[in-house]
Amino acid sequence: MIKAPECSVIVITYNDSARLPRAVRSALGQSLRNIEVIISDDGSTDGTESVARALRREDRRVRYLRRDVNSGGCGAPRNDGVAAARAPYVMFLDSDDELPPHACKSMLLEMERTGADFVTGQISRLHEWNGRVKPYYPGLFARRRVVEGIAGEPDMFLDSFSTNKIYRTSTLRGLPFLEDLHYEDHVFTTELYCVARRFAVVPWVVYLWHRAAEGDGRPSISLNLQEMDNIGHRIRAARLSDDILRGNGLAGLVADRQRRFVRHDLPVYLNPLPARGPVWAREFTRLVRPYLAGLDPGVMDGADPLVRVCCRLILDEDADELVVAARSLTTPRAAPRFAVRRAGRTYWGTVPKGELDITPLRMAELPYGAARLRHEAAFHGDGPRLALTVRTYDPFGVLATAPDWRAFARFGGHRVELAPRALDDGSYLSEATVDLARAGRGRFGHESFRDPRISIVRADGRATSDRLLVDPAAEPVRVAVPGHEIVAGPEGQSAFLRVRWRRRGALRWLAPRLGRLRAGLVRRLCAPRVKLRVYRTLIRLLPPRENLVLFEADVGAGYTGNPRYVYEELKRRRAPFEMVWSVAGNRRNFPADVRLVRRMSWRYLWTMARAGHWVDSHGLPLAYPKPAGTRYLQTWHGQGVKTVGFDAPDLRADFEAPRRTWRGAVARWDALVMPSAEFERIFVTSNGYRGPVLRHGSPRCDVLVNGDPEAVRRARERLELPGDRKVLLYAPTYRDRAKFSGASVRADLAMMAEELADGWVVVLRTHPVERYAVPERLRHFVRFAGGYPEVNDLMLASDALLTDYSSLMCDYAVTGKPMFFLLDDWEEYRRAERGVNHDLPAIAPGPCVTGTEELIRAIRSLDADPAAFAAEHAARYAGFRATWCAEERGDASARVVDAFFGPVPVPAVRPAAAPEVEEVR
Repeated sequence: MIKAPECSVIVITYNDSARLPRAVRSALGQSLRNIEVIISDDGSTDGTESVARALRREDRRVRYLRRDVNSGGCGAPRNDGVAAARAPYVMFLDSDDELPPHACKSMLLEMERTGADFVTGQISRLHEWNGRVKPYYPGLFARRRVVEGIAGEPDMFLDSFSTNKIYRTSTLRGLPFLEDLHYEDHVFTTELYCVARRFAVVPWVVYLWHRAAEGDGRPSISLNLQEMDNIGHRIRAARLSDDILRGNGLAGLVADRQRRFVRHDLPVYLNPLPARGPVWAREFTRLVRPYLAGLDPGVMDGADPLVRVCCRLILDEDADELVVAARSLTTPRAAPRFAVRRAGRTYWGTVPKGELDITPLRMAELPYGAARLRHEAAFHGDGPRLALTVRTYDPFGVLATAPDWRAFARFGGHRVELAPRALDDGSYLSEATVDLARAGRGRFGHESFRDPRISIVRADGRATSDRLLVDPAAEPVRVAVPGHEIVAGPEGQSAFLRVRWRRRGALRWLAPRLGRLRAGLVRRLCAPRVKLRVYRTLIRLLPPRENLVLFEADVGAGYTGNPRYVYEELKRRRAPFEMVWSVAGNRRNFPADVRLVRRMSWRYLWTMARAGHWVDSHGLPLAYPKPAGTRYLQTWHGQGVKTVGFDAPDLRADFEAPRRTWRGAVARWDALVMPSAEFERIFVTSNGYRGPVLRHGSPRCDVLVNGDPEAVRRARERLELPGDRKVLLYAPTYRDRAKFSGASVRADLAMMAEELADGWVVVLRTHPVERYAVPERLRHFVRFAGGYPEVNDLMLASDALLTDYSSLMCDYAVTGKPMFFLLDDWEEYRRAERGVNHDLPAIAPGPCVTGTEELIRAIRSLDADPAAFAAEHAARYAGFRATWCAEERGDASARVVDAFFGPVPVPAVRPAAAPEVEEVR
């Protein structure tokens, strides 16, 4: 007897013979082996039948169904598959998509474990042109759970797919798909939510939704957005879904389902609307307006302000302004042409209507460097030149408060000054001609692009810039230059100007091959093993130079930390040294008079081999031995509660190779800067260091002891910190298991902005291994300083510190200013993440909070009574400083230099010469 399948995977297809095998094989390759795959062919005419029958011959688990005539949708082939299914459970798969290997098994087990009526999981979009996978509304699937009916979580209406779920076959046979509707999924899932008593949600990816590059193959129904009939089907599906909820006694959930339409369905059409033209926009408005007019009260509450503006314009049948507004939905999220301010609120356009309120975007409150203008340009070719006519709109009155400003059109490093003239409506008109052959040229054989920008520069040098919006239908301008074609034209859904240069002629064939040949030669000649072999030869043959010093901080990231202040002390003394700094990338983080060498270049290795002294804050290349006669000063980069050395996650695992490498690296150190006895107690043991220690404090902390008004001025000016607000420096550390993810920024900055923006501004200093972009709506309150070159400036300019486990807390304690600690993941961090050597909540010199609301209350307590706040935490603050800052007296740089380099005399300052006095006769 043949064993019945446990799950039927129904693969629907129509004229997709090329991609069908990939989908079917993803189903056949499931870890749940006992399945059947039903290919439900909706009347294909392209050879799908022969492909399907070949797949059937390859694997007897494949069955093939075929309709004689195409139904025009997805409902009919799905119903055919359900009717033929022999398994108790069913999953759906489209022929252009894939199932991950464990989708069926994991979902089936979850169904049996929970007894749910269906299970739904994360669906991810796989962009075929770059291989990136992007989860769909990941917040919906963030945690594994059982939901007791849709009323418990109406946000799940956003999950309207039929393909990311497993069902009981008996349930599906009572819920047939509509066969005369394109968006049958929406209606089907609404019915499913109505009948399901409980459903389970799993956080792992169960479906890969392939997104092909534009123009690659037949577009799916959901991507065929240009046809008005498509919009009609979407609206009909929305109406039917609303009626189903009302018919099942769930009228109270209609507004929640309609929010899905406003939040997701409508933007699908609004985003490309600028490129469709005014006739399309008017017809779109005519189709959508009746449904929007019938939305339940409150549906617009919480909607994106710009989507809400678009809805109001649709209801007002203002298709022309709708196109203007739709260009603000996608990159570059353009500012409005006009805005009006009333009673502290900001409105789109010239009339302060409630639905046009864009105050939450905070566009009108941004600092000048981030201020938003709108630049609309017309362009045409004039031989090798691009002629521009630019209309600049200043909706928030930025230019009125910046007298003597100048305007430039910037094409990468090339710029053309503009001469704007004011128009009656408050906008400005300017013209420019740009030589594309000068502005667009890249390296020989290189292909790339630039997005021209209009920059408005104030008299003080501060600039704000935005991209140029152009007519989406504008004909591109093409200019031929030797080896390249330069093309200037509209780009993206909002249609901004982009200049591309492309290879042409023989260069199209030759340049990629020459590039690959060069890259291969560089890889071979500059391979790490080759460089290490050459370096070892150099240090055997050449003695180090006593007067050459190599400095490196933060693995070449900047001119900062202890090495900076050791360097400046030597420079102040005019020490007889030739001093060179390592730079990994951004040379702008270094003073102009500093001699630089690119890290890991051949010149860098030569400098390492010849330098008589190394001064470093992290670790010079670990595998490179120190030359005989060279002395290495390890200054390290911080102290605190986190584990270090062999106790840290990257070395505490039982892998001998990295531990052996680190032991060899530590053995190179000739002296170690020791900022405190507590640091010595932990660090020396954790790293197996046995050399001399310099117990003189941290050179980098001297400026925190002595102060530096110029550093404060520099930070406040560069970050545009308002003088009437206090500054909270937010410096979280990274999470070892989530580097480059933004996960370290755990405070709810939006909530903080809402509650504290009147009195505070946040300077966000993320760790170098973190990636985080501050949303524009928060830039009035948050100044991002992740790339600011010197953290000491930020500490001096701030009024308080917010951190978690960052070693910055120990340096900040030198200032005596208030500190707050957001420890919402304390148990996870100390047990499963980095690990700690101290019980931070027991020793922290300020409030330890576990959430943003509690943090806001703590900050308000500081505002209310600073003296009482200080008194409350005084004892622990004093104990913390005694532990970590006892050696910080403001002269550590001098003492470290004396201890490591020997007495380098400070040059005597000559007295000023007395003025000559003319003899009076």
